[in-house]
Amino acid sequence: MIVKRLFDKIMKPHTEEHGCRLSGLDLQIASHYGIPYTTSILAFDRVQRLLAIGTLDGRIKVIGGDNIECLLISPKKVPYKYLEFLHNQGFVVGVTTENEIQVWNLELRQLVHSFQWEANVTAFSVIFGTYLMYVGDEHGLLSVIKCDEEDGKLLKLPYQLSSADLSVDISFAGTQSIVGILPQSDTSSTRMLVAYEKGLLVLWDVNKREAVSSGGHSALKVRVADGTDSLTGTGDYIESMVANHEEENEICSLCWVSANNSIAAVGYINGDVLLWDFTSNSLTKRQQPGKQSNNVVKLQLASAERRLPVIVLHWSANSKGSNETRGQLFIYGGDEIGSEEVLAVLTLEWSSGVETLKCISRVNLNLNGSFADMILIPNDSISDSSTAALFVLTNPGQLSVYDGNILSELNSDGDPSVFAENFPVVVPTIDPNMTVNKLCLLPKGSNSLKVLFKKFRMGRLPSHTLSMGTKWPLTGGVPPEVSYEDYEVEKIFIAGYQDGSVRIWDATYPVLVLMFVLEGKLPAMEVEVTIPAVTAVAFCPLSMTLAIGDECGLVRIYKLQENTNGSSFHFVTQTNQEVHMVHHGQGFHCLAAFSILNSPITTIQLSNSGNNFVVGFHTGQVMVLDIASLAVLFCTDCALGTKSTLISASSYAISQHVLQEISSKQPCSLADSIEVILTITKDSQIAIIDSKSGVIIGSRLLQPNKEAVAVSIHVIEGSVTLPESITADLENCSQNRPDETSQSENNELTEKKEQGYHLEDALYQYEVLKDPLLVICFTNAICFYSLKSAMEGNNNFTHKVNLSQKVCWSMTLKVDDMVSGLVLLYETGTIEIRCLPGLEIKTETSLMSILRWSFKTNMGKTMSFSDDGNIALVSLLNQ
Repeated sequence: MIVKRLFDKIMKPHTEEHGCRLSGLDLQIASHYGIPYTTSILAFDRVQRLLAIGTLDGRIKVIGGDNIECLLISPKKVPYKYLEFLHNQGFVVGVTTENEIQVWNLELRQLVHSFQWEANVTAFSVIFGTYLMYVGDEHGLLSVIKCDEEDGKLLKLPYQLSSADLSVDISFAGTQSIVGILPQSDTSSTRMLVAYEKGLLVLWDVNKREAVSSGGHSALKVRVADGTDSLTGTGDYIESMVANHEEENEICSLCWVSANNSIAAVGYINGDVLLWDFTSNSLTKRQQPGKQSNNVVKLQLASAERRLPVIVLHWSANSKGSNETRGQLFIYGGDEIGSEEVLAVLTLEWSSGVETLKCISRVNLNLNGSFADMILIPNDSISDSSTAALFVLTNPGQLSVYDGNILSELNSDGDPSVFAENFPVVVPTIDPNMTVNKLCLLPKGSNSLKVLFKKFRMGRLPSHTLSMGTKWPLTGGVPPEVSYEDYEVEKIFIAGYQDGSVRIWDATYPVLVLMFVLEGKLPAMEVEVTIPAVTAVAFCPLSMTLAIGDECGLVRIYKLQENTNGSSFHFVTQTNQEVHMVHHGQGFHCLAAFSILNSPITTIQLSNSGNNFVVGFHTGQVMVLDIASLAVLFCTDCALGTKSTLISASSYAISQHVLQEISSKQPCSLADSIEVILTITKDSQIAIIDSKSGVIIGSRLLQPNKEAVAVSIHVIEGSVTLPESITADLENCSQNRPDETSQSENNELTEKKEQGYHLEDALYQYEVLKDPLLVICFTNAICFYSLKSAMEGNNNFTHKVNLSQKVCWSMTLKVDDMVSGLVLLYETGTIEIRCLPGLEIKTETSLMSILRWSFKTNMGKTMSFSDDGNIALVSLLNQ
């Protein structure tokens, strides 16, 4: 306990003096790729060609063209129920379930304004090409708000529409929520269709402040549409039963049908779809009860008594010819409860009016997961209302794409399942499964990589196209300006996969560009074998050498240098070495493979000198490979027979003075310092190994309790400085310190001790700080150990912090080349920065306020970081 007390005493003034090293840090998302698995809603800007995806946890993913993606994160972890672009204005507006209206600036990638609505928002719509929005609420009140084009602030305009203003003769019992607002585009949006919860539809003229026409379910007789048996169409007139079951009148969804927005499709809670004709004088305000209407047609997707509510309706105009009375209606819902989830596509056609409507065909699109939302992406011409693509969002976080040209050709005999495409991703995580990643900084002035960059970036494949060759519909965003003359690759992102392949991206800019794909097959190996999953990667930027380890213990070595001639391939086993001459074309090929142990590789690290790769195995062995000679230097068992999983093996330069004090096994070296390998197993067994001979210099079990499970280990050398007042006393003491102190000196020391500081304590602690500190992260605690005392057999930690959550990964953070912080990633997805050496939480930089990396229990994940503070977090569930 005395060591811990001294540690706490010396750390307190250090924290007060140097804790500001982290004060300027601001954790931000530089780039984000993939679709969050909590996605729930889609929006599209047809001018800028951007797709927005809202989530259940307050995030908005925006996707454009040329690998441009960004993530917007709300301060509140609340679902979005409405999401709309202000088309071509650079803003996206979201309405949360807490009725907060948020305005996001896409250029700044920031939340610039929020407006708390006083009632429950039940309908929301943006007027195309303007800064105006309609808001409908639970009290039946329709309001208009405007977004300021300069700063994005919302202004509530005085224009309002209440149920008392309607003046229609259709029954309107009590207060009803507005559940839908459809601006009528052919009237410059001066008219809008307002849908009320219990079935009332009103076409409202904004300028005249009057109802142009209206419709409702009051004893209404409708005709079932002629069509296929799947619609139960018979051509007979049937009486709607809604008058006797008012709850079945409730409207769930609506959309305009026809090019001139004169016919509306309305979906109901009972599974019905009614098509209402709102052409001039087609529906009057004085509809006679019981009178047959030729202006309303019913679509019934199933004959079952209990059917799913129709929650989504979208219309796609005819894409061929000038026929404006033909198109496709996309419906989710309306089928029998308990039936398989599908998205129904109905091809409808009429001649002179809705009373002539016929259903030509129905095709069901099978869903890949539970339905979340869908959106039709129009062609890139504003005047062209035909569909370029259909995006279907399903849970968890899956986006399927259909080519619009294929959809227009669908018929009842077709098989639509072959037409679904997976949304193309820049960085694959689940197809194939990513198993490991590495973020690396490259030295400046690397001419070889500069040449490679020019070739592969300028010659990369064209933009993605759909199955019928249709142009990819998302083209928005502004890519970074790149000068190919003086451009240098500064950073690369490497990912290994379950199929044995490795991909390498240029990560200099947030917009990643794929450069290389290395397959897992070995050259000169004629026997077809299953390629094992990649479990570890390491990269040497000086020699441009890449090491790849897999779950079968094989290490592959690649040189990222183009070679069009023949070269040798070395295959090294425990007992044999084969050399094969391989002839190949342009590209990058494996130079050597090492199969020494049949155990999964858990870690590969570049040595401190940059000459070797340190390979750690699951069973506790450590192997060192020489990069230049492609030879195995040694293989040592550091688990000492326990076979505990090795979780870390890294090299450090430690002074000969420290080694002399911690072990009698001294390496033969005249250098001031020697490179050693520090390993730790899952059960907290640490070992120090001479990196040249493989001799174990020291080994100890450091475990604060039997239940402790080690996650990572870090060595801090020379990063803790003493306050100037203590340093001065130490210097004076070291220059003139008698064997026996005088009475006056003792009195002086006693006085300093009473003031909370004792020179003897400081002198002892000074000796401790000259010794490297081991920081071991366990799943539930962080412990500091003195390397010297640990190797001498002292299992007592000098400092310990208990954690309230389980840690799954950690890294040290340097400021001005000094280790000043510890970054912790918890299993809950929280990322936390703690200041060293006191391990205080730096709350203002907690990523919970900036980034929530939502985990599911035991979900796959892999993490890495570069020396400049960039962290790469990858979820295997479309994070």
